Amino acid sequence: MVVILVALAGGGFAVWKSPVGDKIRSQQNQSESGELVRMELVGLGDIVRTVSAPGSIEPLTNVQISSQVSARVLAVPFREGDKVKAGDVVIRLDPQDLVAILDSAKAGLRGQQARLGGSEARLINARLEFERLRSLYETGDVTKSELDMAEANYLQAQSDKEALEHGIDQAQAQIDQAEQDLANTTIASPIDGVITALNAEVGETVIVGTTNNPGSVIMEIADLSNMLLRAAVDEANIAPVEVGQEATVYINAYSEREYAGTVRRIGLKRQVSNDGTGTFEVEIGLELSEGETLFSGLSASTDIAVERVFDAIRVPTQAVLDRRVDDLPFDVRTGSELVDTNKTFARVVYKVVDGKTIVTPVRVGASDLTGSQILEGLVEGDEIVIGPFRVLVNLKTDQSVRDEEKVEAEKKAEEARREAEKAAEDAAEAGDEADADPDTDPATEDTSETEAEAEAVNAGEG
Repeated sequence: MVVILVALAGGGFAVWKSPVGDKIRSQQNQSESGELVRMELVGLGDIVRTVSAPGSIEPLTNVQISSQVSARVLAVPFREGDKVKAGDVVIRLDPQDLVAILDSAKAGLRGQQARLGGSEARLINARLEFERLRSLYETGDVTKSELDMAEANYLQAQSDKEALEHGIDQAQAQIDQAEQDLANTTIASPIDGVITALNAEVGETVIVGTTNNPGSVIMEIADLSNMLLRAAVDEANIAPVEVGQEATVYINAYSEREYAGTVRRIGLKRQVSNDGTGTFEVEIGLELSEGETLFSGLSASTDIAVERVFDAIRVPTQAVLDRRVDDLPFDVRTGSELVDTNKTFARVVYKVVDGKTIVTPVRVGASDLTGSQILEGLVEGDEIVIGPFRVLVNLKTDQSVRDEEKVEAEKKAEEARREAEKAAEDAAEAGDEADADPDTDPATEDTSETEAEAEAVNAGEG
């Protein structure tokens, strides 16, 4: 739009408007009958098909510290949240009762050893008596019954000695057990980590677990620098998941960040939740920065990349619609190999040619959260309708449409044109007021008239 100020003989100005603006308005009025839609040119892009699953963040190594003896807690050197090294003493138990048990076992051993000496003496005596009577029996000086009695006494003495020897071994084993129990009153950390839970205090008594009664868990120590996500993948989605696949982990507590991970283990046994849903546990190792730690038990979710397609014909998933085959135009229904007349629905998109829609059957490949791969039906550079969804669901073929972005740009251009016209009119009115002012400097007035005349001449030549 060109606006020219023309100086008139009476000292005023006139505004001449170019017909370009009228032509733009005429074109806009002609196109206002089309439906406003969002359009996009079909291009190439990557498709990453993912499997999503919820889960929780847990340490790769988590140790539950329990007592192997029943005793009273004597000292707890570390508190929850403290860092410990492998070998650091984390619990001390009262050893008094166990010391008494050890002393008793040692005394029992000494008694068994003393009895063994007497048993050996009896065995020697029984053996000598048996040998003497056997010699006398050979000469006929003793009866067979006397010899048998001597042999029985000898065998009994031998058995008593062996029993005492086994009793000594048993007493020694009791001593070893008592010494081990006494050593277990001092509990050290098996790993480098952080104390994540402390369930006992000084003065409390811890117990040893049995088959039907779990023992006391005094504390938990975890390596928070190596974390993983235990995800529950629905049984319908577990088939494409494999060890080594990349995953993106979203932790609810850190919504501004995404964590990279790798599938490291897939559970082989189906687990059933309270609502009857079947899932499989998948462990995803997280990649953390040097020195970074995470809290244990945080809620999270993951997207596991199970398929990647590069440089594919990619369109927004919303643009792909299901249309009843019977509702498609006859030439599309019968002329396209992508329409299976034996099925109820066909996948289509709407191309835009010369401002009108054309329903186009397509064959869809891999899909992700936002885009879908088109295997057949579209080529790079095709213009398609991608939204809004409320328009897409009712869109028909051969329907006039307008691009929302272009319409919005034209509106802004029209507003800018109107503002320019108004500014020019305001400038013209200001010039008229200046000519009517008697206090105007003649020299200035002559200069203004000369400049206006020059602008008018230049405009005429243009």
